[in-house]
Amino acid sequence: MNFYIVDVFAESKYAGNQLAVLCGAGVADLSDSEMLQIAREINYSETTFIGSPVMQNGGYNLRIFTPKKELPFAGHPTLGTAFVLQKEIVREKVDRIILNLAVGQIPVTFNYRNESPDVLWMRQNSPTFGQTLAAEPVASALDLELDEIDSRFPIQEVSTGVPFIIVPLKTIASLKKSRVNLEKYFELVNPREAKEILIFSPETYSEINDLSVRVFCPLLGIPEDPATGSANGCLAGYLAEHSYFGQNSVDVKVEQGYEIDRPSLLLLKSQKNGGKIEVLVGGKVVMVAQGEFV
Repeated sequence: MNFYIVDVFAESKYAGNQLAVLCGAGVADLSDSEMLQIAREINYSETTFIGSPVMQNGGYNLRIFTPKKELPFAGHPTLGTAFVLQKEIVREKVDRIILNLAVGQIPVTFNYRNESPDVLWMRQNSPTFGQTLAAEPVASALDLELDEIDSRFPIQEVSTGVPFIIVPLKTIASLKKSRVNLEKYFELVNPREAKEILIFSPETYSEINDLSVRVFCPLLGIPEDPATGSANGCLAGYLAEHSYFGQNSVDVKVEQGYEIDRPSLLLLKSQKNGGKIEVLVGGKVVMVAQGEFV
């Protein structure tokens, strides 16, 4: 089996979110438990497995594993795998690659600079909006004071395939100091479908960005994720649904990963039309390494 290591939502090597992509004849022979073992061996946020270099129903079959379990969808693995497919399997310019995931087919479109992909965009499923949460237990789980949460907007469960709890904060100081209190966190998420938390601030490290984000995923074996496409897709839908910027459309730059020394940049677009919201998440992918499993 061949493997490729890429950095996703990265402006340069050794930033963004690391991803290992496995492909080759041996992938089809792997059991679920072997895929999980490999994901644990690599120990990135996610590892992906391309089932076959041949398309099925117009797309490529893909499975995604964290060190703890398989996911039906995840953002940076979707972009990173599409990049590897274009570079190493398709090996020619294409406008779009479709990935067959448990949540359905996810298209990824390519913008090119010379012969290489520049920004990749994935169209996520239209978001669904779940329960709103009281601020007190959320603040307690994040080791924050109650008045650090922006009460103008709800704390809400949102999903484009994987649910996240979206938490609006007032300042980047609160974002930086937030820490997961595991006991309070488990009390918060145990009765809920959403087990992961995204917090965001309108203040940023870089003045060219619009929001700063952190994502906590302890139950996935990821204390903090450096760049989370699925969570930011939920955020894009949330921003449009609640007119965070005073309108029902969004086109913003989001920074993530600064607190764990993996600076990342995600591009979010969303548009609310009637009761449906269209969500696009984009970013760059950088090849770092390649090799083979023996």
